[in-house]
Amino acid sequence: MPTISKHELEHLAKLARIELVPGEEEKLLKDLGNILAHFEELKRLDTADVPPMAGGTDLADVLREDSADDGGRENTNRGAGTDAFPASKNGYNKVPPVFE
Repeated sequence: MPTISKHELEHLAKLARIELVPGEEEKLLKDLGNILAHFEELKRLDTADVPPMAGGTDLADVLREDSADDGGRENTNRGAGTDAFPASKNGYNKVPPVFE
């Protein structure tokens, strides 16, 4: 089983900006050792006949094409409420500046 030294654990914790609480170092060393052991087990698998994957599935999106029309529906709410807006110019609603 691959092991990580206490020195390596402290280095990794420093890189990850993790403060280790005294007493949890042993648990982390054991957990990281188990994770590395799992990767060692995966390395031993024969993957010669397995095709490489770029994702988890071969499914593709089935989407409609974008279009500029409204699909035959007339939008009766377009522009509703703009006449109640306090100020407008050239067809655009004006708002007070946020930053000055």
